[in-house]
Amino acid sequence: MSQDLTDRFIASIANEQERITSRRRLIGTSALIGGGAALAMTALPTFRAAAQDALAADPYFKNDGVNILNYALTLEHLEATLYREALATFTAADFASDGTTTVYDLLTQIGEHEAAHVEALTATITDLGGTPVEEQTYDFGYSDAASFLATAAAIENVGVSAYAGAAPSVAVLAPALVPTALGIHSVEARHASFVASLINDADNQPFPDAVDAPRTPDEVLAIAGPFIVSSDAATPAATPNATPAANEDMVTVKMVDYGFEPAELKIAAGTTVTWTNTGMMPHDAAADDGSFDTGFLTSGKSATVTFTKPGTFPYICTLHPGLMKATVVVS
Repeated sequence: MSQDLTDRFIASIANEQERITSRRRLIGTSALIGGGAALAMTALPTFRAAAQDALAADPYFKNDGVNILNYALTLEHLEATLYREALATFTAADFASDGTTTVYDLLTQIGEHEAAHVEALTATITDLGGTPVEEQTYDFGYSDAASFLATAAAIENVGVSAYAGAAPSVAVLAPALVPTALGIHSVEARHASFVASLINDADNQPFPDAVDAPRTPDEVLAIAGPFIVSSDAATPAATPNATPAANEDMVTVKMVDYGFEPAELKIAAGTTVTWTNTGMMPHDAAADDGSFDTGFLTSGKSATVTFTKPGTFPYICTLHPGLMKATVVVS
């Protein structure tokens, strides 16, 4: 990871934590629970069974879907560890002035949900023949119950937006798995809402907007990445720009999340161009005039096109047309 990218990540997380903690305050347990009504635990869908259904309906997922699952597992490890460590550090009295255990018990349920997500994703990736990413070493930076809740709010919010941002890729890679992924997403949203209600200031409301904005993997890493002290996590990395020579017989364009490198490629007629997906998300390269289309490429996959005639050929990624645009100029 370049120093510039690291600096961006650190600045992003500092801004997010400052936003959340600027006017934080805890509200009473009675206001949260409304007469002490218990929050029932929702059963986690059997992810492995859903994955097997997805395999039957979509063999493409078996070959190439592990990256998107490891991306989700990286975030679930982060969340599960946060709650496990914090709830071993604090007691019920740290979260309620009236001596009740309701808030602590509900936070414990959230931790159990996150652990269940880790278990389900790990088993699914293993079933698919992949290697699950492991739990890493984290530095969450909290010093008391209030700063723990601020950190939890930041991580829960980024988790919800990450699932929303990855939804199009899940739909491409494994349509049969979409209902289960949405089921996890909705539980994560409930977690985020509850934690926000514990802080309940102007910047942390249980349901602040009618529609939540999704986040790209790069945006997710900018917030979550600095918590990870040691990592083999499935997070996107910066890729240096490629500058191929104009007269080479074969050149490469990198698909990254979310762009083409280089964005303008100048080549001679007869040159073969290879597009290689070095990002986490699936991408394609489709010419505006329909003259070429690589098809969808998942992480690590490549496709080639030989340009035999001079011309200028703008192209896009059809999954991310507003973000990924480039041009091949053939002389």
